[in-house]
Amino acid sequence: MTRIYVAGPMTGLPDLNYPAFRAATTQLEALGHTVEDPSTNVNPTPDDYHGWLKAGLAQLITCDAIALLDGWEASGGARLEVNVGATLGMRVAPLSEWIEA
Repeated sequence: MTRIYVAGPMTGLPDLNYPAFRAATTQLEALGHTVEDPSTNVNPTPDDYHGWLKAGLAQLITCDAIALLDGWEASGGARLEVNVGATLGMRVAPLSEWIEA
C-alpha cells in the first residue's frame, strides 16, 4: 500500500491535536497503509519549533502521499509540508478521501 504522512495543525491546540493525528494513523493503518505520524516524534528540546518541523520534514520525504487533517490550512507547518509534498509529486488529499477510497 501507500506510505502516507499525516499533516495538520498542532500549535495552540489542546493536546497539540495529537488525538486527531493518532486517530488518523489508526484509520489509515487499518486500511493497510504505512503511516508517518509527526505526533510521535521526540524532540530533545520541546520548545524548539524548528526542530519539530525538521523532524516532520525528514519523515515527509520518505512518503508517497499526504493525508490532511481538518484545519491544516491554518497551520504554517502543514502548509509547508503540503508545498513540499506537492513539489515532490506526492498525492495530497484530505484524510476523508483516503478513508473513503
